[in-house]
Amino acid sequence: MGIHGLHKLIGDNAPHAIKANEIKNYFGRKVAIDASMSLYQFLIAVRSEGQQLVNEAGETTSHLMGMFYRTIRMVENGIKPCYVFDGKPPTLKSGELAKRLERKKEANKSLEEAQETGNSADIDKFSRRMVRVTPQHNSECKKLLQMMGIPVVEAPCEAEAQCAALAREGKVFAAASEDMDTLTFGAPVLLRHLTFSEARKMPIDEIHTNKILEELGLKMEEFIDLCILLGCDYCESIKGIGPHRALEFIKKYKSLEEIINNIDTKKYPIPENWQFKDVRQLFLNPEVKDPKEIELKWGSPDVEAIVNYLVHEKGFNEERVRKGTDKLEKHLKSAVQGRLDTFFTTISASNTPSKRKAEDDKKKATKSKKTKTAETKSAGAKRGRPKK
Repeated sequence: MGIHGLHKLIGDNAPHAIKANEIKNYFGRKVAIDASMSLYQFLIAVRSEGQQLVNEAGETTSHLMGMFYRTIRMVENGIKPCYVFDGKPPTLKSGELAKRLERKKEANKSLEEAQETGNSADIDKFSRRMVRVTPQHNSECKKLLQMMGIPVVEAPCEAEAQCAALAREGKVFAAASEDMDTLTFGAPVLLRHLTFSEARKMPIDEIHTNKILEELGLKMEEFIDLCILLGCDYCESIKGIGPHRALEFIKKYKSLEEIINNIDTKKYPIPENWQFKDVRQLFLNPEVKDPKEIELKWGSPDVEAIVNYLVHEKGFNEERVRKGTDKLEKHLKSAVQGRLDTFFTTISASNTPSKRKAEDDKKKATKSKKTKTAETKSAGAKRGRPKK
């Protein structure tokens, strides 16, 4: 879910923090992708007649198809993706997870009613609400990615926090997720819509944290308090305070403690046992692997292993899979070569014969000018020397 209303608040109050880009603009960029969020998108988007794709054995394959072909699409555009998988959820998230479970139960009941009445629109709507990413989905995608030569990182806790840490360390250019709390975890750059931008014909949103802080006039700690006030996955928010008022209060009072001390708590009731301090620390110091110890390596795909897994085990079309692996092999190499070619072209351009000749001519002209100046001064000195 992320942070309620944060994207709109940034768009309204810090518009220069968001840039709309095409996927081709990220050639040569390394990106850490929130895997669970991507899998959720694939399970919803890659469907047939309103239902998830399954093979002859009845196993869901939407997640594998999405992961395989959309990763290839990114690699074709010169992006070097790595996928970060969730670890255990933080204790503070237990309340949100319980709410999600309850909503799924309600969706299941509504789905059964829609199926009884034959309402296809409601069947599709409530089927989507029933979608969840399972440990098996994660395991199967990790296996496929490793065969594809794409690095996989297992976070000890929240994937978006680990993505943010990798971006802060400079291991990747950006974190990619739909969850806006990736910014709250300190990602310098967030990419939204990366994994499905072309499929849905929509631009990729590139959001810069430093620009947000600059345009909103906030420090990072104040921005985190703003996100908690807007509403996040880890604690309740203060009822009655919308995005506009939340920003106004943070700018005026600078911290949640000061807001609590100054607002009318009858009008804006504070949640009982509000754990905002713990949540603030979660955002400031999340549980992540030290990015310095994480080595991201992109290797050559194991074509026959991919074919055996997707075709013979999961029932994919062999011709399409082999075409996909051909693209993967070609573009994983060319992305690296392209950056090297650009680097050496830049160096060699400064060392071409014409460039060297121009520099030599310039040096000669400068030297000649200095010589003439020295001769003029010498002649002048001789003319002005008194006779003995």
